[in-house]
Amino acid sequence: MAPVKELAVDEAKVKKAVQSGIPLTITTYTLPHEIEAYIEKVITIFLKQIEKENLKDYIVYCVQELAVNAKKANTKRVYFMERGLDLNNPKDYKDGMDSFKEDTLTNIGHYLQLQKEKGLYIKLILQIKNNIIHIEVRNNVAITKIELIRIHDKLARSRQYDNLEDALGQVLDDAEGAGLGLVILVLMLKKIGLNEDSFDISSNEKETIARVLIPMDKVLVENFEALSASIVDNVKSLPQFPENILLVQKLIGDPKAEITNIARKISMDPAITADLLKIVNSAQYMLSKKVDSIAEAVKMMGIRGIKNLLYSYGTQQVLGEESADKKALWEHSYKTAFYAFNLVKAFHKDPNVLDDVYVGGILHDMGKILFASAHPDLMDHIRQFCTQKSLPSATFENLSAGMNHADIGALIAEKWNFPEVLVNAIRYHHDPRSAPEKYRTLVDTVYLANMFCEYENGNVTFDQFDPAVLESFGITTKNQIDSLLTRFAAGFKKENKT
Repeated sequence: MAPVKELAVDEAKVKKAVQSGIPLTITTYTLPHEIEAYIEKVITIFLKQIEKENLKDYIVYCVQELAVNAKKANTKRVYFMERGLDLNNPKDYKDGMDSFKEDTLTNIGHYLQLQKEKGLYIKLILQIKNNIIHIEVRNNVAITKIELIRIHDKLARSRQYDNLEDALGQVLDDAEGAGLGLVILVLMLKKIGLNEDSFDISSNEKETIARVLIPMDKVLVENFEALSASIVDNVKSLPQFPENILLVQKLIGDPKAEITNIARKISMDPAITADLLKIVNSAQYMLSKKVDSIAEAVKMMGIRGIKNLLYSYGTQQVLGEESADKKALWEHSYKTAFYAFNLVKAFHKDPNVLDDVYVGGILHDMGKILFASAHPDLMDHIRQFCTQKSLPSATFENLSAGMNHADIGALIAEKWNFPEVLVNAIRYHHDPRSAPEKYRTLVDTVYLANMFCEYENGNVTFDQFDPAVLESFGITTKNQIDSLLTRFAAGFKKENKT
C-alpha cells in the first residue's frame, strides 16, 4: 500500500489570516485521512499564533466530529437518491436508515465517489472575529426536519451529563452520526468553560452550518481592549488634525458659511487645493471637461464630499507616506477606495453610500498605518504594556503586524471626531456582519473592495469571501469576481498613470 502523501501547510497564510481577521477555509469532498491530518496542522498553527495551544485537542475533536457528521449527511443523500427514497418521508427515512450504515460501510468508496460527482462538499471555516474563535463546518445539503429534531434532542439530553462515563452509559445511536459524538462535543465545550449555547446547527436552502464559538481567554480579551485604548491614548503625535484643516472644517460646520467662502479658505492651502482638484478630475467623477476652478470643484463635490476629502487628507498629513511600508499601505488603501467606489456604482447606486465609500476605503487600514508610522518611543510603550500585563511575546508581534488594527483605527477615528459612518467602516471592514444595520451597505462595500485587493495579490481565495456579502452584491461565482477585478484594475491603472 502506497504511503499517504502529507499536505504542506502554508504557515505564512495562516499567520496572515490570524493577524488580519481573514477566514481560513478548507474544502473537501470525501474527507480522506490526509485532509484530516492537514486540518489538524492548520488548527495547530492557528492556535499557536494566538497563544491558545492548550485548546488544540478540544478544537480538533470538535472539527473532526462535525466534519465526519457532514460527510455522513452527504453520504446519506446519495444513498437515499440511489435507492429512490425520500429523506423527508418518515417511512422512507426509517427504511433507509435501517440499512444505511451496513450498506455504506461495505461499499463506502462507491458512495464517496457519488458525493464527489454531485459536488457535495465539506467546508471548514476558521476565523478570529471580535476576539472570538469562529469555527464553522458547512456541507451543501439542507438538513431535514427529522434530522434537526434528532440533533436538538441529543443536545438537550447532553445537559444532564457531567462526564464522558455518564454519556457512554446512556447514549448510543448506531444509525445516526449525530449521536454520542455531539454529546462528547458538548462535554468538550464544558471542559473549557463553555456550554451547549456555544454550539449551533442551522440550515438554509443551500447549506447546513454547524458553528462553534469560543471566546478567547477573558483576560487576554480585556488586555487587547486595554492595549488598543492605551495605544491611542499614548500616541502623542496624533492629538488632532493640522490647524489649517481644522479651520476649514470649522467653516464648513457653520450653517451660515457660503460656498465661495469655503472655496476661498481652501484655496489658501495649495496642498488641499491640489488634492481637491485631483479627486474631482479623477475617473470617479467622469467629467466631460477638466475643472480648474476650486469654487466650481467645491460646488461639484458638495459639503459632504469636502468634509470627506478633509478626513482623508488630514489623516495622510498626520501619518505621512515617507517609508516604503507606509507607501505600500496607502497604495492598498487608494486601490480599496477605487474598487469600493466602483462597486457601489455597479451594484447599489446609493448616493449616500457613494459619498462616503471612497474615503471609507482610504481610511480602513488606519490602524496598520499607525504602526508603520510609530516612533520608537511608542513601540517601547507597547512593549512595556505587554510586559506589565504578562502578555505573551506573540501579542506584541501580532499587534505590530496588524492584529486588532481595525479596532485601533476606529479608536483613533473616534478620537479625531470622525463621523460614525467612517468609524464603522474602519472598525468592521473585516467583520461586516457585525456592523450596525444602518451602515451595512457601506461596510460590506469596503470589506469586499479590501478582499478584492487581497484576492488580486493572492492572499485569499474565493472560498474566503463572506458568502452573505457576495450574495448582497449578487455575486455567486469566482468568474464574476475575476471579471469585475479585471475591469476595476484596468480603471485604477489608467487613473494612476504618471
